[in-house]
Amino acid sequence: MTTSVVRARLAATVSLVALSLATPTLAQSAQEQAATVDDIIVTAQKREESIMSVPIAVSAFSAEMLDAMKIEGGSELLRAIPNVSFSKNNFSMFNFSIRGIGTKAISASSDPAVAISFNNAPMMRNRLFESEYLDVSRVEVLRGPQGTLYGRNATAGVVNMIPNLPRPDFDAMVKGEVGNFGSIRGQMMLNVPISDSLSIRGAASITKRDGFDYNTYNETRVNGRDLHSIRLSAAWEPTDRFSANLIWERFGEDDNRSRTGKQLCTRDPGPDMVGSAPVPNSYVAARLGQGCLAASLFTDEAYGLPNGAGMSQIMVASGIGYGYRGAAEPYTAVTAMPVGVDPFSGRTQSKNLREISTSYDPVFRAENDIIQLNLKWSLGDKLDIFSQTLYTKDSYYSSQDYMRYISNDLFDDSTNLWTSRIFAQRLPDSLATPGGVYTDPQLGASKRMESVDLSQSENDQFYQELRAQSNFDGRFNFAIGANYTKFETEDNYYVFNNTFTFLAEYFYNRVLGNNLPLSTDRCTVGVTKDCVYVDYSSISELAGDGHNYFRSRNVSSTESWAVFGEAYVDISDKLRMTLGARYTEDEKIFTPYPSQLLLGAIDAFAIGPSTGGYVSRGYPALPDIEQEWSAWTGRGVLDWKPNDNTLIYVSISRGYKGGGANPPRADINPQVVQYQPLAETFEPEYVNAFEVGVKTRILDDRLDLKLTAFHYDYTDYQVSQIVDRISLNENFDTTSSGIELEAAFRPTPNWRIDANIGYLKTRIGDGEGSIDVMNRTQGNADWTVVRPWVQVPSNCIAPTAHVETILNSAMFASQGINALAMLCGGSQRIGSFDPNFPGSLRFWQFFGFEYNPLRDAPNGGRGFEADLSGNELPNAPNFTLNVGTQYTWNLGNYDLTMRGDYYRQSESYFRVYNTEYDRLKAWGSLNLQFTVESLDGTVVLQTYVKNVLDDAPIVDAFTNSDDSMLTTNVFTLDPRVWGVSLTKRF
Repeated sequence: MTTSVVRARLAATVSLVALSLATPTLAQSAQEQAATVDDIIVTAQKREESIMSVPIAVSAFSAEMLDAMKIEGGSELLRAIPNVSFSKNNFSMFNFSIRGIGTKAISASSDPAVAISFNNAPMMRNRLFESEYLDVSRVEVLRGPQGTLYGRNATAGVVNMIPNLPRPDFDAMVKGEVGNFGSIRGQMMLNVPISDSLSIRGAASITKRDGFDYNTYNETRVNGRDLHSIRLSAAWEPTDRFSANLIWERFGEDDNRSRTGKQLCTRDPGPDMVGSAPVPNSYVAARLGQGCLAASLFTDEAYGLPNGAGMSQIMVASGIGYGYRGAAEPYTAVTAMPVGVDPFSGRTQSKNLREISTSYDPVFRAENDIIQLNLKWSLGDKLDIFSQTLYTKDSYYSSQDYMRYISNDLFDDSTNLWTSRIFAQRLPDSLATPGGVYTDPQLGASKRMESVDLSQSENDQFYQELRAQSNFDGRFNFAIGANYTKFETEDNYYVFNNTFTFLAEYFYNRVLGNNLPLSTDRCTVGVTKDCVYVDYSSISELAGDGHNYFRSRNVSSTESWAVFGEAYVDISDKLRMTLGARYTEDEKIFTPYPSQLLLGAIDAFAIGPSTGGYVSRGYPALPDIEQEWSAWTGRGVLDWKPNDNTLIYVSISRGYKGGGANPPRADINPQVVQYQPLAETFEPEYVNAFEVGVKTRILDDRLDLKLTAFHYDYTDYQVSQIVDRISLNENFDTTSSGIELEAAFRPTPNWRIDANIGYLKTRIGDGEGSIDVMNRTQGNADWTVVRPWVQVPSNCIAPTAHVETILNSAMFASQGINALAMLCGGSQRIGSFDPNFPGSLRFWQFFGFEYNPLRDAPNGGRGFEADLSGNELPNAPNFTLNVGTQYTWNLGNYDLTMRGDYYRQSESYFRVYNTEYDRLKAWGSLNLQFTVESLDGTVVLQTYVKNVLDDAPIVDAFTNSDDSMLTTNVFTLDPRVWGVSLTKRF
């Protein structure tokens, strides 16, 4: 292709994302906008090109466009891009989904399917979706697998944030904003040329606001923001042949933001009958229930609290005898808490999704540093060499009430008790719960059940890329390069519950542990029963070696290198072919640290019950899991320009994302307690993608259209669910197909209408299946769900006939509850399935049958697989729509622009099972902006209202573990917010 043709291509295309997507620019008057349509230059192919010349489905947003639509962070991009969804997740990351494909795998060793890049460099962990945009040049969103230039993991697409770099002219800006919820914001920018070849630029921002949610118990506002960002950069261009820029950016946050929203539950009362056997009372019914039912999240009943009588720690604690109360016969027996007590009986919670009730307000802290060095050498006019070096460091700490609602008073008063009915000897008044108050070292003193979680992560990344790009005048050009990534992370997730510590401190260490002092700081060697170490450090300065709380420690490192290249061949002046290939090698090392909740170590010579653990204190690592993969990916594209205003392309591409290791489960001795086997690792995913697109301008350049159709064929798409207190990642073959339309129309010079519409159809492959923890029996009446012993993490299914036998047995009163628990695995009280284990008592000795779920039940007792064939992927609504319109009036030296945008997505599901419980209703959001701007762009006054109707839809949800009673954490939109800002440029 000749140079003139190349220039014609670049000059003849549309620049504004508003014309390519749905946004206006406010820096020109309406008359100027009618006369000219600026071009937008993007780096979707890692070279500067017009967006209309790039044969990729790419959306780009300038700073003016982002401001016009009030897109202030990555989480709001879904409002301007078809077939995109976004939600926070339950832990330290998020799910940005493009065309139904996102990051549904939760593991320290998992990778994002949508690559998040800073100035074209990928960042495996980042805060770009939690921070607010600062001094942005543009944001580019590439849809579809980027198997060559962006390479590994970008199976769904790329979000690329391009910051403004120093320029050779002086520039400065200050901006202030106030709004509701006590919001105060400020931004500044200063660009200073130091010499003809050196310029520096600084930008900073702060945001402070009160919480969007209200805590009725503490009467405080929570889920607030207190964050800051700063960026310093320098650009040096000593010659026409060499240039360099250095960027440092820091983001920090310290506030009471919540990771998750309200916790919902449709209470499960448990069965009245099992087969022909009546269930004797509500306590036994709770032990045969789930805690919460698999019911819709959109009913009044969903705002219930779980049936806590079925909690395993309650089952054990309520059986602990303190002593006797009374000065004369008959004495009254006193237990730690009433037998069969439900901590949540009679409790309710508000039906307002923005209202919680807790004694523990959230704590949220994050710090993120980015350092980037970019070098460019020009070898003549025909070849450029690029070096890009990136280092990031990220630290994250988030703690909140695990349940977000208040329980009843739980503990009995342990003061003034007698040792027995016979001996009138008083027990110490300080025993366990004086006055009915238990003091937990992490959670403090309380009469109620208290539960708090903590999510922490520390990670850093190094990235280096070298790339050569040609600029030949002829019909052939190329890009070739190599890159290297080193990423190391440690993620820790804790759940604290005062009933856990109570069991460790009082039951295992005192009642069963030779009366170890309650204040012991070590586990005594030689005790005849288990010792479970209690960590007495505070939650803010946690030692982390206690077994009185749940800890999932995940340490992982990734090394990846790749070589890649693309060739661009102009077959004719109108037809171009692009061929690209990439070879990637990944190596991951995952160090498993099994969880140790309520596990201890028994004396080697003792005979008797055991918790089933190997150690009393600390978290010993198992051998490293080392994984390696290599993959060829790439793309082939044909694009045709029949005229200067039209581009038609067809492409085929292949993408790849590495696999990983599932987090480790509890380190339980199989001689004592057995539980169901799970996969240790999960497979990488691959996608073959086909795409056809048209980009055109018609009606004298008044109508801009982009139409794309695509089909994905996925192998081993990664999706996780909570099983055995871990995120179990599974693989499913899937397909995804859809159509996307983006349009901008100007009926008159002053009036503009924008729209983008996406249609998406995802489908899980035939024969795929998974065990639904909310429906383990899949309606099979021959099997019954049973809750386990306290050390066993998950519910199981057992033959209904065996449950009937236990319920009908004369032995039920003495051994029945324990026997039901043992159906899910060996138990401390009854023993192991292993007949050779000392002291083990087996079912046939009490109830006349032999049973081992690992041998006799489907999937080792986990349950029946649900058939997923034809189901839709999570967070993949069939339709997304954004319609925007604006009108501009010229008022002499100022333009007044009014704009409104309405976004809507159709219903979808938050899990692969597609049940009524999984369904998310359709939702929408209306936003309005009013802007007054001087014609020279130096003064801008703006007011805006987001979520005008103050809607609070459930936009995503997360199912908690079995021993959390299968409650559901839900996420919703921010409430109605408004703000007024004034910007001055110098």
